[in-house]
Amino acid sequence: MRRVIATLACSVTALFAAGSGAQNISIATGGTGGVYYPLGGGMAAALSKFVPGMQATAEVTGGSVDNLKLVGSGKSYIGFSMADASLDALKGEDKFKGNPVPLRTLMVLYPNRMHVVTVEGRGINTIAELKGKRVSTGSPGSATEVMAFRLIEAAGLDKDRDLKRERLGVAESVNAVKDGKIDAFFWVGGLPTASVTDLANTPNTKVKLVDHSNLVAAMNKKYGNLYLEDVIPKAMYRGMDSDNKQATVMNILVTHQSMDEITAYNIVKTIFDKRADLIAVHKEAENFKFETQKSTASPIPYHPGAVKYFAEKGVKVN
Repeated sequence: MRRVIATLACSVTALFAAGSGAQNISIATGGTGGVYYPLGGGMAAALSKFVPGMQATAEVTGGSVDNLKLVGSGKSYIGFSMADASLDALKGEDKFKGNPVPLRTLMVLYPNRMHVVTVEGRGINTIAELKGKRVSTGSPGSATEVMAFRLIEAAGLDKDRDLKRERLGVAESVNAVKDGKIDAFFWVGGLPTASVTDLANTPNTKVKLVDHSNLVAAMNKKYGNLYLEDVIPKAMYRGMDSDNKQATVMNILVTHQSMDEITAYNIVKTIFDKRADLIAVHKEAENFKFETQKSTASPIPYHPGAVKYFAEKGVKVN
């Protein structure tokens, strides 16, 4: 799989035909231990192969926040992002305070599940029991951090006073748990996430995912109806004793509003046309569905090129 991902990610020098000439395009993804990166590599390969004159590259980043800033730079980017971080960027709030990003949705991707991960023996069975523990809340450029802070707040904890907090990506978090440097970590990702699978399969380690779906209502009351009560099945990761009741947010693929309509149309069309190829890269691509492309699924307006494509398929989006 690593060789496949590396091959897919090596499609560089992307060109999309915009009215005034050719431009480079990159797909801003995330860390190598998550789902954004392999799926972005698959998309880059599909766009390079099947759109005449277009090639693309998947770029490793810190995650949603970094991706949104890259899209906002005005350079030729499309980016993976969680819906909550995207709304902050569009409105110029939180990590984007004073710097709104004129985003447009290309498509809704798949559900992103919040994992609150620990292992047996660390004394953590509830979110409240994170108090006083060594906890990673996600890398600085990630929407994992955004959602983790909101979850911690909803639980009545203070992220700075109540936790011994680290800011690590998922792969680094797993290694830190293995080495006994942290007790738990937050991670928002697709199923399965390779790094969490790695932790669950580690000898003499029993992984535990902490329930927190009871906090969704408080999060939505403050931040809008962005989060869903959801479940990670116990069969997903080795060692889980029961289904994990957790919070989910949707992932979306976004770009700058200035992207031309033809390019946006071709990107969305190719991703759906080559959905089977992307499923072979990661099964979360099974969730790329027409029925999820609706105004309630993304808080960001759709790009006109995406609207045109979905209209041809009989799907009305905002």
